[in-house]
Order: sequence, then structure tokens, then C-alpha cells
Amino acid sequence: MVAVSSAGQVNERDAPFQLRGNSFTMMVLKVLDPVSANFFPALAGKVRQAPNFFRHAPIVLDFDELSADVTFDVAAFVARVREQYLLPIGFHGGPATVQEQSLACGLVPMPTGRAAKLELARPVDSSGQPVAPPPEPVFRPALVISEPVRSGTQIYAQGTDLIITAPVSHGAEVLADGNIHVYGALRGRALAGISGDNGARIFCQSLEAEVVSIAGLYRVSEDLDPSLLKKAVQIRLDDGFLRIALL
Repeated sequence: MVAVSSAGQVNERDAPFQLRGNSFTMMVLKVLDPVSANFFPALAGKVRQAPNFFRHAPIVLDFDELSADVTFDVAAFVARVREQYLLPIGFHGGPATVQEQSLACGLVPMPTGRAAKLELARPVDSSGQPVAPPPEPVFRPALVISEPVRSGTQIYAQGTDLIITAPVSHGAEVLADGNIHVYGALRGRALAGISGDNGARIFCQSLEAEVVSIAGLYRVSEDLDPSLLKKAVQIRLDDGFLRIALL
């Protein structure tokens, strides 16, 4: 028999499930011209550049920049995206007809970003006025990793910088809300500023990465300048573009 509290609720220890909040890093596919004949050949080419990174990756379809008069079959579009081994789970923006079709496909409407999600969760006082959030901590120590990061390992520095004083192997993934410093070879995937910090940077002693990203803007190994490979570099955003320069 399941234990029940005096309030008629199932005892948490004996409940068959738990509901918890969490956050996950997902790629966003910004759809600019869904009817272009080059859309899916170009997408397939991008996926082939880093198949282990993109394969079965959950993505959000961003329709925000589509014009109001655009017409296309969203269900067929989503099916073709899945043929590239990507997994659309949500959508953002778009004309009303596109949103209706997206909902019918089982996609989840996503908020505009981290700021919107925080606003929805803001508590209110007894008068119904929003309560100001507590001040952010002035200092949060960086996460320091002194051992090599092996293939298949994921390390996430939440709310701070990530400092690695050893190599990062192929197939490993390092993420940070802030900057990433790798004092060795960077051979895996490095994603800095994953909560949307456009000022985040990646520093490494030897650039050999499969994928690098700042605030969601990606570049795969095939797109890297050969003259920068195995060199000490810094990676940053500049006017919406990912810039890689020698240190």
C-alpha cells in the first residue's frame, strides 16, 4: 500500500516519479528560407562535418524571421530535418499558421531566451508586485580541472569560468557559462557562454577542436583556418561573428 499524508498526497519517498526543474543546452536552427532548394543539402553538409556532435542532437526551430506570407508544410519540413539525424523538439516565433502547424507536429513552443524564462519564474509579494531577485554574487570561483578530460566526458562550469590545465581529448565536451581556458591541446568540443554571454571567450594552447562555440554560435573543425590549427588562440564573438586569433 502506498503511504499517504494527511493532505492526501503520495509520500514523496514512495511516489513512482519526481518532477524537477532543470536546464539543458540545445542548438537552435534559425530557419530563414525553408523553401530554398539548397536548404537541406547545406544542412546535410553541415551535419557531415561533425556527425558525432550533431547526431541525435535536440534542436529548436527558430521561425522568428519568416515573413507573414510564407507557406510551407511544417510537418514535411520537420520530417526532413529528422532525416539529418537531428531531433526537433521545439519551435520559436513565426507566423500564426507556422506556429499552428508546429504545435500539430508535437513541437513545444519555446520562450525567447533565458531572460524570459527568469521573468516567468519571478516571485511576487503580498500586493502582487514582483520581488526583486537577490543580487548576483560578486565573485564565484572558477572550476579548475587538473586531470586530462577523457573521451566521452562532459564537464560544465555553471555560472563561472572553466580552467583546464591538461589536454581535452577527442569526444570530450567542456561547457561553461563564462570563459573556457585550456592550458593544453583542445581536441574535443568547447562551448563557452552557453547561457547567452556574448562576451565569453575560449583560450587554448593548441587548437585541435571538433567544435567550438560562443553563446550558441558554432564552428566545426572543417571550418577552422588551417593556419590556426595546433596554435595558441583565443576565440570570441565580434559583431555576431566567431573570431579566432593567435595569442
